[in-house]
Amino acid sequence: MDLVIRDARVIDGTGRPSYRADIGLKDGRIAGIHREGEGRRPTARRTLDAQGLALAPGFIDMHAHSDLALLRDPAHTAKAAQGVTLEVIGQDGLSYAPVDDRTLAEVRAQITGWNGDGSDIDFTWRTVGGYLDRLDHGFAGEGIAVNAAYLVPQGTVRMLAVGWEDRPATATELDRMKRLVAEGLEQGAVGLSSGLTYTPGMYADDAELTELCRVVAAYGGYYCPHHRSYGAGALRAYAEMIELSRTAGCALHLAHAVMNFGVNEGRAPELLALLDAALAGGADVSLDTYPYTPGSTTLAALLPGWAGEGGPEAVLARLRDDATAARIRYALEVTGSDGCHGVTVDWESVEISGVADPALAPYVGRTIAQTAREHDEEPWTTARRLLLEDQLGSTVLQHVGHEENVRTIMRHPAHTGGSDGILHGAKPHPRAYGTFPHYLGRYVRGLGVLSLEECVAHLTSRPAARLRLPDRGLIRVGHHADVVLFDPETIAAGATFEAPRTLPTGIPYVLIAGRFVMEDGRRTDVLAGRTVRRTPTG
Repeated sequence: MDLVIRDARVIDGTGRPSYRADIGLKDGRIAGIHREGEGRRPTARRTLDAQGLALAPGFIDMHAHSDLALLRDPAHTAKAAQGVTLEVIGQDGLSYAPVDDRTLAEVRAQITGWNGDGSDIDFTWRTVGGYLDRLDHGFAGEGIAVNAAYLVPQGTVRMLAVGWEDRPATATELDRMKRLVAEGLEQGAVGLSSGLTYTPGMYADDAELTELCRVVAAYGGYYCPHHRSYGAGALRAYAEMIELSRTAGCALHLAHAVMNFGVNEGRAPELLALLDAALAGGADVSLDTYPYTPGSTTLAALLPGWAGEGGPEAVLARLRDDATAARIRYALEVTGSDGCHGVTVDWESVEISGVADPALAPYVGRTIAQTAREHDEEPWTTARRLLLEDQLGSTVLQHVGHEENVRTIMRHPAHTGGSDGILHGAKPHPRAYGTFPHYLGRYVRGLGVLSLEECVAHLTSRPAARLRLPDRGLIRVGHHADVVLFDPETIAAGATFEAPRTLPTGIPYVLIAGRFVMEDGRRTDVLAGRTVRRTPTG
């Protein structure tokens, strides 16, 4: 063996009780599992004593926004230190492939708040395959910090084929979108994502989405929608996605499937009843959540969909025009914007977490309402000024969630873990640095919402099954040697809302392909991550 990890408490990802064993690794795979008392123990060039530590498959982040971070930061400690060994990127219908020169500039502007403007990135690719190849070559050809799988972003595809117009696609445009989705899947994407409260993806009707999902189904991928409402129309939006996937015959994974805003307090059981009915009817449905109550997005995302038609420059022009800005304000504060999930905005709950322009740093960490009071002005005046001065680049936390909903949803067997972590900005959501240890520290050890074995299954084998990865997510001979060793008694998220970039405790070792990414609690210089591409069907 290359390495034997001795006397580990093995939590194998199945959800079954843990057991004591030595785990042998060779050539990047799990090569042996020697249970306690089973005769002669394996030997290796190196031995690691895991006494007191649990050994589990590496955690899979089913909803990540590391699309540029993986190319910007070779350490990527925010995820590596959590025990994350695989991230699923290309989320919410907006990412950087496939693109042409026009759409690349547009998408960079639109999601500056998620990933920065990309001025430090050499965008040498235009296709999904080109982007995945770039990730594989990583830094000086060595690779990236953790593994990555990619979803074709439906909003970006619509930018290419239709543009920013709020109208149905023509037959020719729909054919082009279907070809783009097929090409992305052929080049290794694992499915299709949508952001149906983000422009221009939100302009697609169900018929258009169904046709794209039929392509996804033909390639054995899955559909991952950020659906049309997480607020006033949440249950209707969930039902819409379930019916759409049923019609298309496509597997469905509901992104950050939370029940937020006051209208949904205590209604998580209704979502789970809808999910159970679909599963009982033969649907292939799963979901992910993060273990926190606030959400996070861009400030511009709260605007009504009609304000986004034409792209970022058109949005800024509308905000500069007093009459149009008054219409936007009315949608936000009186009728409930579709960008704010059909709920009237509560400026007390909207906290600025990051800005693109460093001169606007005093806004960070304060709510729109707080800043408005300090300037003796209306909250909308503050929000409008920030949107204009920061060129739509501001990110926000929305304090709109409910703890009981969070706990109820994470108990469901179809649940998986996803950070939805935005790494950009001065004061990001702590979920970017803390999701996985927070599950195991607070919700397992602290609250007993899940058993340790069950929670590990939610973070490992269940996401691997959704991704149709037959040799990941379990401690099994022949599987990839992507493993995490942690102390069940001390594991905890260090990240808080006050100090969101603090690293976790209780995770001393993380290995990818049998190589130490974290060793003795410190990030090594190993770049063992590669793209994990769709397994061909048929």
